[in-house]
Amino acid sequence: MAWYDEAVFYHIYPLGMLDAPRENPYGEPVHRLPSLLPWIGHLQRLGVNALYIGPLFESVGHGYETTDYKKLDSRLGDNGDLKDFVAKCHEAGIRVILDGVFNHTGRDFFAFQNIKHNRESSPYRDWYCNVNFWGNNEYNDGFSYDNWGGYNLLVKLNQRNPAVRDYICDVIRFWVSEFDIDGIRLDAADVLDFDFMKALRHVANEVKPHFWLMGEVIHGDYTRWVNEGTLHSVTNYHLHKALYSGHNDHNYFEIAHTVKRLYGMGGNRPDGLKLYNFVDNHDVERIYTKLNNKAHFAPVHVLLYTLPGVPSIYYGSEFGIEGKKEKFSDASLRPALRYEDYADAVTENPLPRLVAALGRVRRQAGALSYGDYRELALTNRQYAFARTAGEETVLVTVNNDENSASLTLPAGNHGVYGGALSGVRAVADNGNITVTLPGCSGEIWLPLGPGEEMPAGETVSHRVGVTPVMSGSAAHEDEAKHSADHETISDFAAKTSADEAASDTEAHASVHDVTASGAEAAASINDATTSGTEAHASVHDVTASGAEAHASVNDATASGAEASASVNDATASSAEAAASVNDATASGAEAAASVNNATASDAEAHASVNDATASGAEAHASANIATTPDAGTDASAGGTAYPSPGESTSASGDAQAALAEAFEKGRIAGLQEAILAIMSKNGPVTDQMRRDVTDNVYHDSLLNWVRSFR
Repeated sequence: MAWYDEAVFYHIYPLGMLDAPRENPYGEPVHRLPSLLPWIGHLQRLGVNALYIGPLFESVGHGYETTDYKKLDSRLGDNGDLKDFVAKCHEAGIRVILDGVFNHTGRDFFAFQNIKHNRESSPYRDWYCNVNFWGNNEYNDGFSYDNWGGYNLLVKLNQRNPAVRDYICDVIRFWVSEFDIDGIRLDAADVLDFDFMKALRHVANEVKPHFWLMGEVIHGDYTRWVNEGTLHSVTNYHLHKALYSGHNDHNYFEIAHTVKRLYGMGGNRPDGLKLYNFVDNHDVERIYTKLNNKAHFAPVHVLLYTLPGVPSIYYGSEFGIEGKKEKFSDASLRPALRYEDYADAVTENPLPRLVAALGRVRRQAGALSYGDYRELALTNRQYAFARTAGEETVLVTVNNDENSASLTLPAGNHGVYGGALSGVRAVADNGNITVTLPGCSGEIWLPLGPGEEMPAGETVSHRVGVTPVMSGSAAHEDEAKHSADHETISDFAAKTSADEAASDTEAHASVHDVTASGAEAAASINDATTSGTEAHASVHDVTASGAEAHASVNDATASGAEASASVNDATASSAEAAASVNDATASGAEAAASVNNATASDAEAHASVNDATASGAEAHASANIATTPDAGTDASAGGTAYPSPGESTSASGDAQAALAEAFEKGRIAGLQEAILAIMSKNGPVTDQMRRDVTDNVYHDSLLNWVRSFR
């Protein structure tokens, strides 16, 4: 066991958080870093025991164009400030890892400057990749070179050059001896040379016991990077995308499929892949911005803290601050925060109060760090799983529906469980426990011994509000306004649903179901609300950082590296697929059917294996799950009554059902074929990869998979 096996991370982008100038004047040090010292107490209150902070070293701008690897950025202070900060973190029981930007340097780095002045005679001409003195660039250097991401500001190091390798290894040794750090996050690890990373792992094993190497990797087979000879962990962008879109689309199949695939990638062992899990960071939009229903903040974070992996919170997101990615700047994702504006937030704001409670539970339940993973129940809107280590089994339940849901789950070898967030007790009956989850909520069920009660502490699950704490004086005004009466998750979900149902002539939905009411309506996988004469389906922003893909229901093309999912037209062939409401063609065993030919009576009813809509208020039924409307919520307002599966409203019911089934199979086959075609463009498709695709028969999970490609 190592410290990182039980880590809960907090991520700080210091140049932004401390409001440093965008450009470095290379003047006298300005001691901003000590302003982070009061935040150490905040980290402790959140249950954080590890900090990822960076970039920190001298650079010209955003920090990833390094000028000097051995000098703290003068906009933040001097080396003494960093040394003192790390020491204070250690005193508080918090480990510290730094950003290691070793794929490229800035143009002010000494080796690049030497090439500019000495050209062909420079001893550093081989420190960078493909330096060509017959070329030129926008800086009129009189030579060209490889860069990162198309930016000549970021000059790519030649990691196969022994001199470069030795230099970077010495930098790591210097950081440990000078600052006593505990690990490094390797920037752009997905383009680092593998032999270079193996050399870094050798140094990591040398400099300090359990020195942790975590790499920034967007997509791919994570085991290429995470193994005994290379890195300890990588960023889990697969799960990042699934967490927000699985809630926005009411599609827990996407999350469960992602978890299953990653867990299998690690050999179906709890110690196989311990990935760095996150819901946002300095490169992607804030989770509070990404979520269509802000009440989903709770189940999203319950999953972040309980699924296999190492959880991380990006600074400020625990308060519910927002940040939308802009075309030419990430400044909105990296705002300045003053500690004074948030000093009491953990006690006064329900969002950080929930995060703090999850931190406590994570420390208390060893199974969440070391336990295996077993799925217990799954529909589009409810999801339950167990984490077991030795004799300890922890059950986790989440509900993305706006209504409450009852779940019956196997109790394992424990007779009584306690809700770590709500304090509710659940007693096993015939080897099962039955629990009820409020709408848009989650719970962690800890085993209790005979006569044992839940540890004393504040319960939070039913009182998680949705109003974020803002910065500055606005924060205090907002807190004062809401401190007396926070909305519950259920109340907020009901109010949000009613507001959306009544909104003018437009309702937002996604791509699985279509009902006809009035002139035209487009509805979502699980929920169709029609208002006025038309409801439009759109997926406004599905972004997966770096290799993140923007997908829209009306336009997403899959050919080679792209897949297209359109409401009005979908063609799936060996290299191209589109999922359509009105037309679906699946090459190979071709199947096409029209929604108009698959309608039953006045309104169309789509029934999936795990999700069935019932008349009036929609009811979700599976072997173990039943959804009921919360008190005070009119689930049928603005809705349409649907026949139950198996019922027929006309003599042609059986024929219509058969046609609908053929239509659905065609859509599934087309999407599967499209995914395999795109994969083949990116490299060989292994038997395991093919099985992952063909075993997934859930339309929306496949559609989101298509969208994840660039």
